[in-house]
Amino acid sequence: MTRLWDKGLPLDQRVLRYTAGEDHLLDARLVAYDVRASIAHAEMLAETGLITDADCAAIRDGLTALEAGHNAGDWSISLEDEDVHTALESRLTQAVGEAGGRLHLGRSRNDQVLAALRLYLADAADDLCDRVSGLRGAIADLVDRQGDIELPGYTHMQHAMPSSVALWCGGFDAAFADAIDGLKATRRRIARNPLGSAAGYGTPGLPIDRECTTAKLGFDTTQTPVTAVQLSRGKAESALTFEITLLLQDLGRLATDLLLFYTQEFGYVTLAPEVTTGSSIMPQKRNPDVLELIRASSATAQACLDEALMITAKLPSGYQRDLQRLKAPLFRAIDLAIDSVDIMAYLLGGLRFEPDNIELDAGIRAAEEANRLVRDEGIPFRIAYQRVAERYSK
Repeated sequence: MTRLWDKGLPLDQRVLRYTAGEDHLLDARLVAYDVRASIAHAEMLAETGLITDADCAAIRDGLTALEAGHNAGDWSISLEDEDVHTALESRLTQAVGEAGGRLHLGRSRNDQVLAALRLYLADAADDLCDRVSGLRGAIADLVDRQGDIELPGYTHMQHAMPSSVALWCGGFDAAFADAIDGLKATRRRIARNPLGSAAGYGTPGLPIDRECTTAKLGFDTTQTPVTAVQLSRGKAESALTFEITLLLQDLGRLATDLLLFYTQEFGYVTLAPEVTTGSSIMPQKRNPDVLELIRASSATAQACLDEALMITAKLPSGYQRDLQRLKAPLFRAIDLAIDSVDIMAYLLGGLRFEPDNIELDAGIRAAEEANRLVRDEGIPFRIAYQRVAERYSK
């Protein structure tokens, strides 16, 4: 096996382990995307006459077979492979011969990894939007079941004004609709084609067609100039992680409300037994661990965002190996968001409000009374406010 950068010189295994890091494990999710980008690149090379149609067909068929083999578990990316790119190209060359060695013409591992990553991020953002839509569906179902139940609205952790299950749900539904808009907005940075920028300075002497791969891969634009590509590294990643952080903050606030409502002191809600856990010492306990872990999830997401931002801060222009370390926090944030959104939607499906346990404070309609005095008697709001305040201060 020969890595893409290999020049035949020995490599210390400790250096390989350190420089490869987690890539051989993390890159499993990029196989399909690297195959897709590589096929588009090969087709562009054929259309510009840089490789033959026969070589292009061999590359396309070979990569398609490798993707199927990976999905079937026939092979995996090893430490010796270092990353998905070497894993695919080395196996492709073994399978189809010299044609496999022609694939890397006109590209670098720098634009190759970024193309695969951006294709993955576009799908990840869309997938998260779908999952958040599912969460909104679970909220809508809760409104249909119990939306008419009255709740106290809280400010400063005190009863403030009347609310309802429907109104309480509506606030979170709007927050998650906003999260979907935010996730969709990340496409502005994701959907830029980096292929053809190579190591950051283009492909001198080769008549490649960057617009061709842009169209084949569904990118919105071709990223120019080529020197901008490496400067953009980390921006799409951080933008998506930022939106995930905001999403998980809203999810955490929903979890916090439900944790309060679930306490014996409140007793506003019951949870399905299958979403609670037990205590190792107290036989009576049913613990809302899921909600507590959801509440903590935004801290992890923000840490991932901070890590991504700090990796790229103050780097010089051009490619730097530091950028490899963006994958781990990015993938961790995406996976955490998927798990957290899905488990909250599942939990809401078995949630029940208990109206017999919900009592509204006697003064909770005070603001409504003041408004009524203004409307019925035509007095200034401040006078109405004082009259009602005197009534409740006795």
